Amino acid sequence: MRAAQLRGIGQLALRDLPDPVARPGHVVLRVAACGICGTDRHIFHGDYPSALPVVLGHEFAGVVVAASEASHSLLGVSAAIDPNISCGSCVFCRRGDVCLCPNRVALGVDLDGGLAELVEVPESQVYSLPAGFPVELGALCEPLACCLRALDLAKVAPGMSVAIVGGGIIGQLMVQLVRLAGATSIVLITRQYGRRKLAEQFGATATMDPRSVDVVSTVTDSTGPAPGGVDVAIECVGAVETFEQCVAMARRGGTVLVFGVTPQGETARISPFEIFAKELSILGSYLNPLTHGRAVELAASGRLDLAPLISHRVGLAELPDMLAHGPEPSEVKVLVTPGAV
Repeated sequence: MRAAQLRGIGQLALRDLPDPVARPGHVVLRVAACGICGTDRHIFHGDYPSALPVVLGHEFAGVVVAASEASHSLLGVSAAIDPNISCGSCVFCRRGDVCLCPNRVALGVDLDGGLAELVEVPESQVYSLPAGFPVELGALCEPLACCLRALDLAKVAPGMSVAIVGGGIIGQLMVQLVRLAGATSIVLITRQYGRRKLAEQFGATATMDPRSVDVVSTVTDSTGPAPGGVDVAIECVGAVETFEQCVAMARRGGTVLVFGVTPQGETARISPFEIFAKELSILGSYLNPLTHGRAVELAASGRLDLAPLISHRVGLAELPDMLAHGPEPSEVKVLVTPGAV
């Protein structure tokens, strides 16, 4: 099979690897689509820990083509895959915080993932897609599951105001999800014009280009979309500057949700007094603990508009150059179809 294997920092190569075999408790998936995540770029550049060599790709879906004897009922099933495999027995797993499991491993990070024609996955990570649901959209269930976890923590409720910094796939999903949660003021902040227009299509009540305005004063001004600040500010970029903006935009008693992956070692300047005096809650949201099934059900319900989020479709051959460079201005979600020539 053909696969995109990372052998060292910046060293991604297309390789012919042996076809995987379904061990007991596992299935082999023929990958229909695999999304490119910002984390893949972080891994490529050495800014996020991973095992090497490894086949990248943790957002993927496909069709089960082989299974161990105990899993034969899954043959032919279209499925979305939860890439995060926890031990199930540590103190964190036993209290339901499987994302904090110190023994957790992830497909596409620690184990071979979905940027390949075939991939072996544990049966426990397989989530069947309903008949008629496009298999390629199943690749969006992993980022969607992560967003659901984040909003569980943020507790967005009807009537709230929300600022979302970052207009990529996560920002666009957040706009739709907070709209479904009943937020009445939804501000999307991103540099790219196309992403701002897409967010407005999805229900953002205001969008801003941070190069054109001072976003903090514009959002929080008495005539702005959230006078005095927003109830929830969601950082979806993974940059120190945008994190600091979110802290400044949060109202008294507000919540700052850290979702974007900032490179390890970077630090931000925030005022402990501001956190104290405003009674801010600053939360991190890591991975998708126990939300993948909900993501599949929500995706299949038709309540989200997912197809417009796919901005590019590419084959494996285009990956090395794509990961070496930052996302294009028009990029929202890139789907890789490993079987494409």
